[in-house]
Amino acid sequence: MTTANWVQLVVSLGVVFAVAPFLAKFMTRVFEGERHILSFLAPVERGIYRITGVSAKQEMNWKQYLAALLVFNAFGFISLMALLMTQEWLPLNPAHIPNMSWHLALNTAVSFMTNTNWQSYNGEVSASYLSQMAGLAVHNFLSAATGMAAALALIRGIRNKASEGENSTGYRAPLGNFWVDITRTTLYVFIPLSIILTIFLLSQGVVQNFSSYVHGITLEGKDQILPMGPAASQIAIKQLGSNGGGFFGVNSAHPFENPTPFSNFLEWIAILLVPVAIPFVFGRMVKDKSQGRALFAAKTAVFAIGMVVVLVAELGLNTMTGGHGSMEGKEVRFGIPASAMWAEATTVVSNGSVNAMHDSFSPLGGMIPLINIMLGEIIYGGVGAGMYGMLVFVFITVFFAGLMVGRTPEYIGKKIESREVQLSVLAIIGQTVMILFLAAIAVVTKAGLAGLNNQGPHGLSEILYAYSSTIGNNGSAFAGLTVNMVFYNVTLAFAMLVGRFVVIVPVLAIAGSLGAKTPIPPSVGTFATNNTTFVVLLIITIIILAGLNFFPALTLGPILEHFLMLKGMVF
Repeated sequence: MTTANWVQLVVSLGVVFAVAPFLAKFMTRVFEGERHILSFLAPVERGIYRITGVSAKQEMNWKQYLAALLVFNAFGFISLMALLMTQEWLPLNPAHIPNMSWHLALNTAVSFMTNTNWQSYNGEVSASYLSQMAGLAVHNFLSAATGMAAALALIRGIRNKASEGENSTGYRAPLGNFWVDITRTTLYVFIPLSIILTIFLLSQGVVQNFSSYVHGITLEGKDQILPMGPAASQIAIKQLGSNGGGFFGVNSAHPFENPTPFSNFLEWIAILLVPVAIPFVFGRMVKDKSQGRALFAAKTAVFAIGMVVVLVAELGLNTMTGGHGSMEGKEVRFGIPASAMWAEATTVVSNGSVNAMHDSFSPLGGMIPLINIMLGEIIYGGVGAGMYGMLVFVFITVFFAGLMVGRTPEYIGKKIESREVQLSVLAIIGQTVMILFLAAIAVVTKAGLAGLNNQGPHGLSEILYAYSSTIGNNGSAFAGLTVNMVFYNVTLAFAMLVGRFVVIVPVLAIAGSLGAKTPIPPSVGTFATNNTTFVVLLIITIIILAGLNFFPALTLGPILEHFLMLKGMVF
């Protein structure tokens, strides 16, 4: 890497790591209902509760919290699918875009409801302005807020003391109020940040209008249709909310979404900012900042390893050309380092936006984003989702450590017993099994193979990436697999539902179980979870439980492709 590349990386990370703790302080005050810099918006919050009939002071147990979350998501799914299937007859459709087919609308509605934002369509030819704004952009806010709410419930379960009348299942353990959590997250965190980022993106030339599509003439004298639309406002929340779904088909590689190196810099920071802040929110909410710093350290260590590998892979010797690096699938205005940095950031966060085609990365360079997703999107993970996903691994790590050293497994004063471990294993194994199972179906069926544009190990990587991305609720694609067909739209929609709720449901059950337990004071037998030893043990647990399960599949895919490439074979 050149000096300029190193400066770019260091400055970008420096901004994120410097701002995140301050953002965490603000977010904590928001979630705890304390006064903060945006408290002047409190009348708006109270007005929302009056209109919707929500009692802000009424806390929920885990079953009530889960029921509210599921009902909210079900309503969002139905309303979005209906909008997409009727957009042709609705206003704000200057390009006269037709209604989506049932299977594409199903896939898209599930995708945006689950915060996956997988796209089997090109936005400029498949979604009207109304669908983009009232449907997709709204879900960018609400799906991110849903993930944050689930994380807050788990944090409260860890922190809260049991109240009178609670039973062993934690049915009466209060975890907060789902409606309050999503309202505060949206009103005080995502909307203000999105407004600020939108203004900056507008200054860089990101499109924001309601104009009809423009006809232009290329340098070769050919007619070209230039898509327009209210893009900037959606791009802001797409990045800040770990959404990733692009307004246009090629996502953040499109010059109307990401026109300059500075817009790329801003969007890259936006991808990481909130997820990096959440471990610090955790530390503040459990009244032990060192616990948050330990989780941040574990996440950052794995992030750094992946960043180094993907940069080396993409900038290293290209055996096919004899030179270093490859610009295939990358934008000239960004170059190789910024493209590789984006690929790492968007897959350690369940963002899924792309500014280069991962399908064109080197085999090992493309494998790193795939592994990031396969680890369960916990480093740094989506908004909220990365936190509760990481805590699931923490519970198992604490349990293993307790067994090894003969100490009672506990985390921040709460015993980790068989119920919590069983639910944690379900959350982890459920995702792993479904990725491999659905990918296996795709590679042995005619319908699954029909979408392949590449054969051999690269084709396997495309299929693995698709199901890993959807089950991991990431949403990025290898871009070499045709998926707008009934088989993929339906199976990928199922994958997204499994990926979202096979984790959220156990997590909220764990929250209820922990919330019903009385905290145990620290003693000489307490296993410390805020030091380097624990961080290393946590990373090892993640690699063993999440990473090694996929090693055989990776061997047949990107690893095999790498060795074949060294012999001059490409696919």
